[in-house]
Amino acid sequence: MTESQLAPDNFKTKQHYKILDGLRGLAAVAVVIFHFMEWAYSDFTKNFIAHGFLAVDFFFCLSGFVIAYAYDDRVERMGIVQFLKARLIRLHPLIILGSVLGLLTFLLDPFGGQPEAYSLGRTILIFLSSIFLIPFPIMAERGFNLFGLNAPAWSLFWEYVANIFYVFILFRISRKVLFFLTVIAAATLCVVSYKAGNLLGGWSGETFWDGGARIFFSFLAGLAIYRFNLIIKNKFGFLGLGILLSFAFLMPFGKWNWLTEPTIVIFYFPLLIALGAGTAVAPKLKKLCEFSGKISYPLYMTHYAFLWMFGNYYTSNKPAGVELALIIVTSLILLVGFAYLAMRLYDIPIRRYFNNKRKVTTVIQ
Repeated sequence: MTESQLAPDNFKTKQHYKILDGLRGLAAVAVVIFHFMEWAYSDFTKNFIAHGFLAVDFFFCLSGFVIAYAYDDRVERMGIVQFLKARLIRLHPLIILGSVLGLLTFLLDPFGGQPEAYSLGRTILIFLSSIFLIPFPIMAERGFNLFGLNAPAWSLFWEYVANIFYVFILFRISRKVLFFLTVIAAATLCVVSYKAGNLLGGWSGETFWDGGARIFFSFLAGLAIYRFNLIIKNKFGFLGLGILLSFAFLMPFGKWNWLTEPTIVIFYFPLLIALGAGTAVAPKLKKLCEFSGKISYPLYMTHYAFLWMFGNYYTSNKPAGVELALIIVTSLILLVGFAYLAMRLYDIPIRRYFNNKRKVTTVIQ
């Protein structure tokens, strides 16, 4: 182990952009509401938050920006192994928790489900594929999700792919090459959107490569914002940018999706991140942004296990109107509370343990 790899700065977490943390939490909430509403309104033209799924593209772009900000100036000193360990510790505990929750709700769902349709061996394979992020789209009743026990894990699969490309290739490339790759990625995204009619794909076996196209552009765009210093000073603050971000999710669903969706992803989301990095959070909203950012990933990775239960309940009982609204609002509050507990009692202690162990092991080596 070299002296540069032992440097304390390699283990420090940089100061967060509080506004971007807040926007990440808002996007996570939008995803959860979208997942509830898609059960109630399979016709997306009637769904008020039909473009909530674009929050994933916002996550990808934000991830590229944050990775560049956090690691560009130290990843070479850290080395590939230490970088990958850091990312594994940051991401994987909640992937495992989401898989465990998915298995439990699959087996014990009081409102339905078909656990009896799968042998013990097949169920174990589905569970292991979820824990180790090995795509295994075999559950027909769940739309052949790449990860039947925890559907949102498809985006974490691509996040890992992007992180691997970053540490082996992307952190070394020049700004000219980055710009060229980003333009190619934008063109690829447009082709995918035109062929599919939208950017909803990536989560299923049939649309697997759509997910690659979505992160290909957005992650590179996030890197470009940081490396070209495309940060725009402004006074929008969290509330202003939160409203602007919400517009993307509330955009009507229609025949022009193939055009409007890539426009949002290619131009609007990078603009919002550039604005978010260039504005200050009001003191009275600082804690809200911090909380929002902290629970965003736990909420995203734990909520879908319970969505299958909601889906089975909805299919059987067809709640509507005020009853449906009360169920969704109450469930959202409970899911945020559960995400907070998962963060405090599970994610933070485990990450602290492994980060401390990583530091000690590194020093010993």
